[in-house]
Amino acid sequence: MTELELLRAVVPLLVVVCAVLVARSKDLITAVIMLAALSLLLSLEFYLLSAPDVAIAEAGIGAAITTAIFVFAIRATKRT
Repeated sequence: MTELELLRAVVPLLVVVCAVLVARSKDLITAVIMLAALSLLLSLEFYLLSAPDVAIAEAGIGAAITTAIFVFAIRATKRT
């Protein structure tokens, strides 16, 4: 099994694990950070599927901008 085949097998599993961790997280900041990691894993998967334009868009919008918006929104609310 080559490294590329291994990546193609492991990345989808990591995406599912990350999604479950996001859904089960009780702390919002932790969930947002895991969501950013999930988005980066998705962008890696898109790159492996020979869609670099979609990978760049997912990394830029999904991981960076969306994470920043969520963090600013969480900081604007009171945490208990």
